[in-house]
Amino acid sequence: MADETSIKTREMLCVLAGFGGQGVLFAGKVMANAGLIDGRNVSWMPSYGPEMRGGTANCNVSLSDDAIGTPFITRPTALIAMNQPSLEKFATTVVAGGTVVVDTTLAMNATDVVTTEGVARFEIPATHMAEDGGLKGLSNIICLGKLWKETRFCDRAVLDAALEKCVPAKHRDLLEPNRRALQMGIDL
Repeated sequence: MADETSIKTREMLCVLAGFGGQGVLFAGKVMANAGLIDGRNVSWMPSYGPEMRGGTANCNVSLSDDAIGTPFITRPTALIAMNQPSLEKFATTVVAGGTVVVDTTLAMNATDVVTTEGVARFEIPATHMAEDGGLKGLSNIICLGKLWKETRFCDRAVLDAALEKCVPAKHRDLLEPNRRALQMGIDL
């Protein structure tokens, strides 16, 4: 196994999906900023229903050393699914050799959903973990931490810098809880 700071892959095509308000767009922003800090080509494309909070939300994040032809990802190498509808919609689109992280708190029938053969799948109760750890609302960052652990899409220091950059100055008090949530996911 590679050490904690090494990169397993230089290209990441990730779909992050869930209900509006779960922070999938924020987690995608952290990933995209990690790519920018790392000097890679980056695309971040959000998509959400008109009702936003409570409706569906997802984003496509591409990180690559090469030019990115389109921001829309049809065959991702990674998926973070924060709920059952998102898992059902995107599970079979992940390419063989890819990685799926599922929050089983809101994807309670995750084991019933088929993924592409050869996909590494990690089912974690991220929302329960966040609430039990006093980190309510940070299940997205727990899932991001788990995805980072399994794919090493950037150096750890770059991921930490991206998280710091994405937490707005007016919410600096949320930086430390976000760091704890990230570490919680990495420790899984």
